[in-house]
Order: sequence, then structure tokens, then C-alpha cells
Amino acid sequence: MRTLQEYARIVNDRLAQIPEITPEGSAGIGKLPGLLSASMRYSLSAGGKRLRPCMLLAAVELLGGSVEDALDFACAVEMIHTYSLIHDDLPGMDDDTLRRGRPTNHVVFGEGQAILAGDGLLNCAFETMLAQASCRLDRAADSLLAMREIATGSGVTGMIAGQVLDLWCEREKTGGEAELECIQYGKTACMFIYPLRAAGRLCRATEAQMEALTAYGRAFGLLFQATDDLLDVVGTVEDMGKTLGKDARSGKLTCISAYGVDGTRALVERLHAEAVRALDSFGPDADFFRALADDMVGRTK
Repeated sequence: MRTLQEYARIVNDRLAQIPEITPEGSAGIGKLPGLLSASMRYSLSAGGKRLRPCMLLAAVELLGGSVEDALDFACAVEMIHTYSLIHDDLPGMDDDTLRRGRPTNHVVFGEGQAILAGDGLLNCAFETMLAQASCRLDRAADSLLAMREIATGSGVTGMIAGQVLDLWCEREKTGGEAELECIQYGKTACMFIYPLRAAGRLCRATEAQMEALTAYGRAFGLLFQATDDLLDVVGTVEDMGKTLGKDARSGKLTCISAYGVDGTRALVERLHAEAVRALDSFGPDADFFRALADDMVGRTK
């Protein structure tokens, strides 16, 4: 069984080879403008555990598939995640100046360029998946289904829907537990659920396997966000790599504002149990995913 760090190295090596996001010098036909390449690379290479693409690859291996065949889909997920972070940090959204321990994209390159860097990464993600699909026409249907899952998770009924509701609740100073769950399902959980479902599509998973992956992705995604909300209060800048306490100052709807610190700790325990239980049908082969859930809880101790 590979470790998270081993999967991350595989993802990082491949990201460095994708021509659409590799510096190519001056602009021209078939060339990527240097400024666009620099701004895309700045955020894409900022570090992080590559958790979402690593989980996609681990799910592929859990289902008996090939990491090599799934690698560009995993890289696409990381590009989409990075684009969402660039846009999330913009003044019109969370207005943050620190991400992963260094200045956010718009602080370095300006707001307009940051928007374009995010747009570029989003489009490049789908270009990368389509290029991979065109190389394996015998598996084109599987690739298209995987792309559809990823598009759903990042799209207008997934991540974007969660962002919209988040901004609305913040502006209107309203919302309760129901709105919070919708926000955190869309903003966070969908980008765990649907990459796992994409792995299932690439491996022609059974319906039962798809249901198990979906249940785990939902519980893990909500656990991830509950942990993040808790650490915004009890964590440190060194641990988190971003500005702390902004959620409370801006009146954002979070687990802390809805449940308090003790209630959020109880929610973390419940979601951890749900995530682990969802893996029962996979037996010990799913220990990688159990360890991820355990690590989430461990961050708050």
C-alpha cells in the first residue's frame, strides 16, 4: 500500500510535465504567455498534501485499476482545486492575503491576473483529461463518465453552489444548521466525493462500491471542513498556513458559529465514525482511507 507522500510525489512529477502549465517563454501561437504560466504555477506549486488527487489514485488502486491511466485525472482535480483557492482568496470573496504560508495569488500578480490564472487552471484541467481520453479510445466511455463526475463536483450543483450560498449567508448575516450543511457539502465535500466517484468510473466499479465511495467522500469532506473550522479557532498560523480568525470577524457561517467549539468537536467524532463505517465493505484494503480519517481527528487533539 502506498503512502500519501508517495502518491503526492507521483502527482507532483506529472504536474511538472504537463505542457499547458509549463513555462514556455514569450507568448505566441502554441505558446503559453509567460505571466499566465508564472501565476498558474505560483499557486499550483505552493505546496499542500495533494489530498484530493492522492485519494483519487488510492481509490483507483483499491478498485484494481492503474495509477498511470488515472494520473491525468488526478492532476486535473488538483488544478481545479487550486483554481478554486485562487478565486476564494480574492477581495470579492474571502479577501485573504495568505495561503499555504505565503502571499495569495492576487497579492502577487493583481486581481485580474489571479482571476485569469484560476480560469486557466480550470480549463487546463479539462484539456488534460480530454487529451488522456483521446489516447485511450477503447476506454473513452469510462473517461467521459469520470470527467462528468469531476465536472459535477466542481460545478454549479457542487462546489460553486456551495460558494454561492456561503457568500449569500455571509452578506445577509443569516443561516443555520441546514444552510451550513449545504454550504460545506458543496464547497468542500463535493471535491472529495466526485473525484472518488471518478475513480470508480475509471475502474468500472459496482454500484455498491460507488455507494461506499460516495458515503466515505461525503463524511470525510464534512469532517475535513469541521476540522478546518475548529483549527481556525484553536490552531496556529504555522500549522494552517493561512490567516486565522477571519471567519468569526467576517460573520461567516461555520461549524463554530453554529455548534460552538464543544459541539464541533462532537461533530468531528461523529463524522469520523461515519467515514470509517463507509469503508466496511472494502475490508483492510481501505486502510489508507481509514488512516486519512484518523489523521483529520488527530489534527484537533
